[in-house]
Amino acid sequence: MEKSVSLRIRRVLELTKSHGFWNTLIMIRRRLRDGPGSLKSRNVFAHYDFVRVKDIELSGPAARSNSLLWFIPDFNIGSGGHQTIFRTIMRLEQMGWNSNIVVVNPDVHASAEAAWHDIQEHFFPLRAKVYLGFKNLPASEFVIATGWQTAYPVRAVVGDVKKIYFVQDFEPSFYPIGTESVLAENTYRFGFFGITAGAWLAKKLSNDYGMLSHAISFGVDHECYRMRPRRQPEIKRVFFYARPPTPRRAFEFGLLILEAVSRRLPETQFILAGWDVSEYVIPFPHLAAGVVSPEELADVFNQCDVALILSLTNLSLMPLELMASGCAVVSNRGECVEWLLNDKVALLTEPTLEALTDALCYLLQDDQARLAQCERALAFAGQQHWDASADAFAQGLLAARNVRVPSDDGAAQDGRVHVGTFL
Repeated sequence: MEKSVSLRIRRVLELTKSHGFWNTLIMIRRRLRDGPGSLKSRNVFAHYDFVRVKDIELSGPAARSNSLLWFIPDFNIGSGGHQTIFRTIMRLEQMGWNSNIVVVNPDVHASAEAAWHDIQEHFFPLRAKVYLGFKNLPASEFVIATGWQTAYPVRAVVGDVKKIYFVQDFEPSFYPIGTESVLAENTYRFGFFGITAGAWLAKKLSNDYGMLSHAISFGVDHECYRMRPRRQPEIKRVFFYARPPTPRRAFEFGLLILEAVSRRLPETQFILAGWDVSEYVIPFPHLAAGVVSPEELADVFNQCDVALILSLTNLSLMPLELMASGCAVVSNRGECVEWLLNDKVALLTEPTLEALTDALCYLLQDDQARLAQCERALAFAGQQHWDASADAFAQGLLAARNVRVPSDDGAAQDGRVHVGTFL
């Protein structure tokens, strides 16, 4: 007990040093509010107040053409979804689009200035102004939801605006069947124009919810993720994206697979990155790198022969980044994966313990097959660029500018649903 208390005190001191007293206090409050167990908030109305937002009015002169108002959830440093949002904003700014950012339900940042500073220092240098809350928001041609919690205030925006939904994953699957899953799913029926991360989401939102959708693809930061010198090439290493708080990445399943590989090939080394897993029992030799910077992660990729990436909803950016770094990718089959990956550039199997274990062992033991896959994958990743993704996003905005006003059920008034795909 004393050790546990001591660890918690030390963690609070570390947070205070890195984030400041006020932000640390906000983080503690959020922890007490959201869990675990008996500490979870019982104030349902405060927790879900964003669902009940009414009539958000934009102020100032008439909206300028090509002006964007992004509604985003509050964020922590290292958030992959926010990195994609901020990268898109930066690229669009370079193309002449003007953006501003609204942080919805802020529970990490105490001020707009603090949020702006974190964006500039830890993500990308943006010209966009940051707002906390919904007062004095500037008139804009487009308002953009970027997650299900932000879709409710975007729905509440009044006036002649185009409403966009930037959908990076199927968020109802993030939760057990219940309040959050229902509230998340309902947002796909709001009648917004969807710009989706990949064709799987565009197809799903169109087929299941009648949503007008335009798909864009992923890019790769080729300055960061590239071939680097390999240290100790005689040692076979496996990388695993280990994120216990992200169930769709199947952390526990992954450990079972790695343990089976370790028993079959005991000389293999394993590197886990993505989260602090020090409290987990992991019965095979491994390096737990925790949360690392993109530059550190790129170096880890270069030191590994094979990576296990599990995606039970939409694919992450990591497979392409691994391929660009010369590491062979093993992943599960599924439409949410195969809209981008195929059998030429990745070893895809059914999501079973036996099949994924066999796949990893095959590539670890057959150097010729692994190197051939890496060569094909490297060429494929080399064709993926964020500039093309931003261009496709801009094309989605232009398409949304010209669509007819949707009916209440989210389908177009002429009864047709169009899915534009730019991959």
